[in-house]
Amino acid sequence: MRKHSKQREAIQFYLATHSNHPTAETVYLGIKEEFPNVSLGTVYRNLALLAENGEILKISTGVGPDRFDGCIDPHYHFFCTECGAVYDLKMESIDHINVIANHNFDGIVEGNITHFFGKCPECAKKFNLKSS
Repeated sequence: MRKHSKQREAIQFYLATHSNHPTAETVYLGIKEEFPNVSLGTVYRNLALLAENGEILKISTGVGPDRFDGCIDPHYHFFCTECGAVYDLKMESIDHINVIANHNFDGIVEGNITHFFGKCPECAKKFNLKSS
């Protein structure tokens, strides 16, 4: 059984009420007013613990710092290659891709992580681009 922590609860609440997939530093700044003595290290440790326990999602974009998501329901993410924003994509499940992957594979595919990337709506406007 893990120790109760008001700071951990505040981090979880912050993530549950912010859908912009914040970085650890953004979470830190977001809870610092309520917990002025909290350290960035404490926020990092709690985010790691929450992610390890499956209570939040840790999203590695491949560029820049990791992002965090309070929504643990299966869903897909879009990474903007221009501004670095991370968005939830509302779309039907593509889990049937596991069946396709298993078709010519001698092992057993049990899941996948699929990310989408390109220009977000704001950046697409800047570049006068439209989706195809």
